[in-house]
Amino acid sequence: MKKIALNFARIFVGVLFIFSGLIKANDPLGFGYKLQEYFDEFHNIFLKFIGSDAGGSFFLSEMATGIAILLCVLEIVLGALLLFGFWSKKVTWGLLGTIIFFTFLTFVSAFFKIVTSCGCFGDAIPLTPWESFSKDLVLLVLIVYLFLHHSLIKPITDKPGIQKGVLAGVLVLSTLFSLYTYRRLPILDFLPYKVGANIPELMRIPPGAQPDEFQIMYNLTNKKTKEKKVMSDKEYLKTEIWKDDNWEIVGTPEKKLIKKGYEPKIKDLNISDGSGTDYTKELIENPYYNLIIVAYNLKDTDEEGMSALNAMSLNAAEQFNIRTVLLTSNSAQDAAVFSKKMKLFTELFYADAVPLKSMVRANPGVLLLKNGVVINKWAYNAMPSFEELSEKYFSK
Repeated sequence: MKKIALNFARIFVGVLFIFSGLIKANDPLGFGYKLQEYFDEFHNIFLKFIGSDAGGSFFLSEMATGIAILLCVLEIVLGALLLFGFWSKKVTWGLLGTIIFFTFLTFVSAFFKIVTSCGCFGDAIPLTPWESFSKDLVLLVLIVYLFLHHSLIKPITDKPGIQKGVLAGVLVLSTLFSLYTYRRLPILDFLPYKVGANIPELMRIPPGAQPDEFQIMYNLTNKKTKEKKVMSDKEYLKTEIWKDDNWEIVGTPEKKLIKKGYEPKIKDLNISDGSGTDYTKELIENPYYNLIIVAYNLKDTDEEGMSALNAMSLNAAEQFNIRTVLLTSNSAQDAAVFSKKMKLFTELFYADAVPLKSMVRANPGVLLLKNGVVINKWAYNAMPSFEELSEKYFSK
């Protein structure tokens, strides 16, 4: 019975760690964004706790993508070694340390409501922080069991050369895979702006769809007894407590979500020019080919890549009348300085950083649109030549 339980725990934990690591390694930049969100929120909580208004970002935020890649590789390696049964004591120690870290992270995130989606399985399987915390608790129990009985885990081979070779192979392959997807784009795109996506359709709310249902909550205090109550607006009217002059509403009423309604897959895309005029519909519903260069942060964008994209956009405009625009979340003033420095031909438009990061996991990256459909997308360093683009798309 113990052998069956041990094998179940070993296979379940090993497969789940490999799966989790691969899903995140498929999109290490996205996982890095999520870690950055965690780090910045924890930093803000700590500053509030010590009563500081220093502001700024946590130093680990600058290394978030590197940490993301290391965690992806660690998960894959630990999961694989557990399945092979190699170095069971060291591996279960590693698993225990990793799951304690993730359990702490998801608990704090859920308790303080600082991150709405944990990022445990990337964008492939979105989990709320409480769902993720529950998953981590189950894994913690299984890993503790494996840790206590690690001596019973038998390797598939006891030859040191083969064991080291397997370790090296898994380590190299998982690292190369993570670096490839970081430098290019996710091999499996789970984002709403994936190739083939119809952006206008994904932004629409269908007729008859139920909207979010909210409730207004009042904080009440009795002036005589100092008793406190929290009531919804419906309860407040039904009980007619408002007729009692001793009860008063304290503070600002809170708007509480009680039932989630229909939510479009793309809900936060709003493109404007420097004056605030909305250009979302015009740009994404263009019936002709148009190129969208996305650089959510011009400060960190690859200037050499941007220069190459600028030259391509000039050729596309001159030879095929292709419209190219640059989308960024920077201020109009900073964008104008950057445009002048780089001698950009492209038009400048602005959107929030969150949808821009979802459009393409590169800075800069490019989307080819037609009739609101994503025809293709590329990272700047995987962009096909102008001749290839012309032959495949523009000249047809």
